[in-house]
Amino acid sequence: MKHTHARRLGTGAAFAVAAGLLAAPAAAADTAPAVLGTAQGTGNRTADCNPTADPTWLGRSVDGPALNAKVTGSGVRFSVWDVTTGAEDPVFTGDAQTYGQPSAGLHVPGLVDGHSYAWHAWALQGTQLSAPSADCHFTIDATDPTVTISSPDFPASGSGGKPAKFAGQTGTFVLKGADPVPAGGEGSGVACFQYGWDSAGSDCSSPGAVEPDADGTAKIDLKVLDWGTNNLIVNVIDGAGNVGRTTYTFYAPSNPNPPKTLGDVDGDGVADIVLPDAQGNLQYIPVNATDATPTTVIPANRAPAGRGWAPYQVAHRGWDNVHAPSSDDLFIHKPGDSYLTVYRNFDYGAMTKGFTGSGQRVCGDPFSSSCPDGFAADWSKTDQLVALGPVSDGTAPSLLTLEGGNLWLLDGAISDFDKVTKLTTSGAWNGYDLIAPGADKGGNLALWARDRATGELHAYPIPKKADGTFDFSALADPKADVVASGFTVTAYPTLGSSGDADGDGKPDLWAVTADRHLVMYSGWTDANDLGVLA
Repeated sequence: MKHTHARRLGTGAAFAVAAGLLAAPAAAADTAPAVLGTAQGTGNRTADCNPTADPTWLGRSVDGPALNAKVTGSGVRFSVWDVTTGAEDPVFTGDAQTYGQPSAGLHVPGLVDGHSYAWHAWALQGTQLSAPSADCHFTIDATDPTVTISSPDFPASGSGGKPAKFAGQTGTFVLKGADPVPAGGEGSGVACFQYGWDSAGSDCSSPGAVEPDADGTAKIDLKVLDWGTNNLIVNVIDGAGNVGRTTYTFYAPSNPNPPKTLGDVDGDGVADIVLPDAQGNLQYIPVNATDATPTTVIPANRAPAGRGWAPYQVAHRGWDNVHAPSSDDLFIHKPGDSYLTVYRNFDYGAMTKGFTGSGQRVCGDPFSSSCPDGFAADWSKTDQLVALGPVSDGTAPSLLTLEGGNLWLLDGAISDFDKVTKLTTSGAWNGYDLIAPGADKGGNLALWARDRATGELHAYPIPKKADGTFDFSALADPKADVVASGFTVTAYPTLGSSGDADGDGKPDLWAVTADRHLVMYSGWTDANDLGVLA
């Protein structure tokens, strides 16, 4: 929609483009300078002067749109015409002084919602007027858009509907936006939606914006992270930058029979591969995935120091026995740090609840000194840690650490892991990358390790004994139990295991290649390239 006003009084002087504005050359004493300007509305949305372009939508503002002209002179005179009515006389005329600055501006009150306007300006030099600029155009949308929300899975509180799903499951939410059109005018239309649990963006250019269909409708699928009452905040933004907000309140019941899978972080019942991506975000990929696409991405700024996940070792396999939901807690450590960070996973791995942890380590009674000889008082000597799996009753995790060349088993309460056992004394485990594959279908554990010097893969059995305890004797010699070769650090910088991927009841290896391909194995053979990681 292009507008050309009948009252244009001249073509204006020559203009030069600079950052969206036109600056006139310096004028002689008897020559009035040229002018071109901008108009601003909601959110500093700018309508630059382009006589041949469609008019820009400007949103609601308290004092009306702000007109601005960049000139060389003592002031600017502005006039505005209503293009929608076609009236010959301007609806506004006013002067603004430059006060020695290169531009001047003013607000135009009283413009009509839904109407289009043309305006131009003259430069003032004392009482002398320049020729007018070319026409500039904008259209006013001063009405906030609206949005209604519904969900077949989680009906609104008070509606009488019964939830069809539980907390921890993904529900569909239908957003229906509308942009009221004033009588005799136009509306800018619904441009996008922004949404979130705690807050929502207010700009369509920000990440997460969802564009509607032609009828103003959009569907979003969201995992509900909390059981009980939830509030989904949705902002609808129209083409003029106006924002309408709605809060959708609904109830999500707790799942009476939640999935319980060791190695599962996001609560879907499938163990997860947990890896940083190239941007420092943390990604979850189901161990049975057919490609390398993550199902969940945790932003880099949610890492313990807020600067990305790449420096951290993240271990997980098990949760506190009184934990709800039944998803792995995460143990996060950067080699050299004295502090172990713990994420008590009450939100299906979303990392929205904050971290706990401690720098102090105790053994037995916190007021006694019953730690084995050589066990450090904090986590600064921990070179590696993996989550071995429960070694006592229930689902409580245990950690196996490499410290000073030896292996240590840490069991007990998650808050302090107060049951400490020194598993080796040879000091020969430096130079090995530890991998915890979890239990097989018989409940037997294992530790795998890659010799960084040779690329050999070792698999040390940790069988479960008749009394329910485990036999760690195979860990005495790290050079024993070679099962594969060729897993060099150069070819495969990262190795890991998230348990049984192919359903045969035995743990499976995964690897990340030097060019960031994710490769899955059956056991440690039959490689299957899942594609490039993010």
